Amino acid sequence: MSVFLGTHENRFDAKGRVSIPAGFRTVLKAQHTEGDSLVILRPSHTMPCIEAWPAGAFSRLTQPLDRLDMFSDEHDDLAAALYADAYPLDPDREGRIIIPDFLREHAGITESTTVAFMGVGRTFQIWEPEAARQRRAEARQRSRRISIPAARDGQEGGAA
Repeated sequence: MSVFLGTHENRFDAKGRVSIPAGFRTVLKAQHTEGDSLVILRPSHTMPCIEAWPAGAFSRLTQPLDRLDMFSDEHDDLAAALYADAYPLDPDREGRIIIPDFLREHAGITESTTVAFMGVGRTFQIWEPEAARQRRAEARQRSRRISIPAARDGQEGGAA
């Protein structure tokens, strides 16, 4: 399975477009299904960044909704949180996208000339560059205290 790796900074052009890093586009295209958008952007629930999901991964993210009563408040809340602020996008031929203003505001990149694309395995995130540096430093520090349980029943562990 292809994953999103590394952190890459790209500049906005004069029209407000930014290129998704070539390696990330390769992963998106490898996972793409005809008829779906190449990428779905949404605000992170927990951090000041934009999450970028391949359509298939986003579909798997939303599957738990099917286990809730579709007329319940829990279903409505989760559906609104997942779908209402999600933006399906297809880059142009040069791999550029325009990030919706709402998402730029969420990530603090309304005045930025560059953004950081940060690979986090099955998805990637879009950050204000200094905030991305701080997040990576914090993650490295906190990860030293994390122990991952051993795989059970022949399952592979350590999924991103």
